[in-house]
Amino acid sequence: MTIDFSRDKPIYSQLVDRICGDILKGKLELGDRLPSVREYAIETGVNVNTVQRVYKELEAMNITETKRGQGTFITTNEERIVLLREDMKNQLAENFLTSIEALGFSKEEMLVVLTKNREVK
Repeated sequence: MTIDFSRDKPIYSQLVDRICGDILKGKLELGDRLPSVREYAIETGVNVNTVQRVYKELEAMNITETKRGQGTFITTNEERIVLLREDMKNQLAENFLTSIEALGFSKEEMLVVLTKNREVK
């Protein structure tokens, strides 16, 4: 299963976001083992070096832990995952605000639309 990647963001960054999203959605749980670098490269259709960079990035973020000879595992530190959730939420909000401001919409204007759309559904 290859993934359709966006051209406006590096592939490794998109994969980091994908794994983080899977953790936050509960598809990956604390302590779960990630596929090997080769397995994930095949699964995603990317170069092995790209996946190595993804795993290094996740480890630098303290999202994963590599156990020599055993593989790479999602951290068991619940506090780190809570922080990840907050970081991702804040980044999404910042990206959204930057986008709407670039198009000339005010925060207040968008808040009205968002509140209205939420009530409808």
